[in-house]
Amino acid sequence: MVPILTTPRLILRPIEIADAEQVQQIFPHWEIVRYLAPVVPWPYPPDGALTYFRDVALPGIERGEEWHWSLRLNSQPDKLIGCIGLRTRESNNRGFWIGLPWQGQGLMTEAVEAATDFWFNHLGFPVLRAQKAIDNHASCRISEKFGMRVIAIEERDFVSGRHLSQLCEITAEEWRNRKQQR
Repeated sequence: MVPILTTPRLILRPIEIADAEQVQQIFPHWEIVRYLAPVVPWPYPPDGALTYFRDVALPGIERGEEWHWSLRLNSQPDKLIGCIGLRTRESNNRGFWIGLPWQGQGLMTEAVEAATDFWFNHLGFPVLRAQKAIDNHASCRISEKFGMRVIAIEERDFVSGRHLSQLCEITAEEWRNRKQQR
């Protein structure tokens, strides 16, 4: 089961197939997709969100290997503004995106904290790893903010082509110590 999570400004609601319509409206922008994994089709097809939810995300949830949430402002709970997901892949456990009008407001930082806390304190995993293009400065800053450290740098493919990528990680112990010090 994927529970509802909350932050001071957000509701993280488990995704459902009906969310695909709103995702399709705000997701397919170059500024959002360019540093995502190359499995994201570009140009984004008219049924891209529906296909992803139906064929990838929801089956992953059913298998108990993935947890996905839509992001919604507390003040507008019916309006989807982004998504965040966790998965049991060896070296890429967390991914996220947020629509252009909501970027730069610290909203994704709130969502990342809630999802990471769920990863460690509810699912009980010992380590969280995330891969990101080094040129994706905003995403890298979020990882740094939460004490993740770079453990590898390599070239990887993204929607926008080949870029240097960093693999970051944080352990459950480091996460808990960081939370206690706040």
